[in-house]
Amino acid sequence: MGNRLSKITTRTGDDGTTGLGDGRRVTKDDARIVAIGEIDELNSHIGVLLCESVPDDVRVALTLIQHDLFDLGGELSVPGHTMMTDVHLRRLDGWLTQYNATLPPLKEFILPAGSRAASHAHVCRTVCRRAERAIVTLGTLDDVSAALRGYVNRLSDLLFVLARVLNRVNGGSDVLWQHDRTAKQ
Repeated sequence: MGNRLSKITTRTGDDGTTGLGDGRRVTKDDARIVAIGEIDELNSHIGVLLCESVPDDVRVALTLIQHDLFDLGGELSVPGHTMMTDVHLRRLDGWLTQYNATLPPLKEFILPAGSRAASHAHVCRTVCRRAERAIVTLGTLDDVSAALRGYVNRLSDLLFVLARVLNRVNGGSDVLWQHDRTAKQ
């Protein structure tokens, strides 16, 4: 990393701009900055999820994902630079296969609920989907790598699967949507 932060307050953003990794300044509402911010928020929510009691293998996966998200943010901050690769996608695919194999098939939609850890995973999933939408928007304006787009798409799927896993780890199960609930009241 070429530039270490030795001073957090620089006042250079007081005019509503911020610097990209390539030295260019853009407005703080630039599509690229919005996407970076969404990824940063996702990473922070995963940090909150990691405050919960989760199995060691899930903790390892989520910690690696946090590092990946930092790389992903780095790729977004330097237009034209690539950090995300098919290796990252294959790792997510492996976890999806591994964890999904432990779950019963879904026959109904589920609510984003259950244990505290599972609920945090669902929040991470929804923030990931918002980050994905921001990246798709950025992609209409500038180049975004296919691996980066694929990563956030697969990650939201993995977070959904992990929420289901975490409900079971904590002695519960999926909270099913009751589509006919008005008839039962």
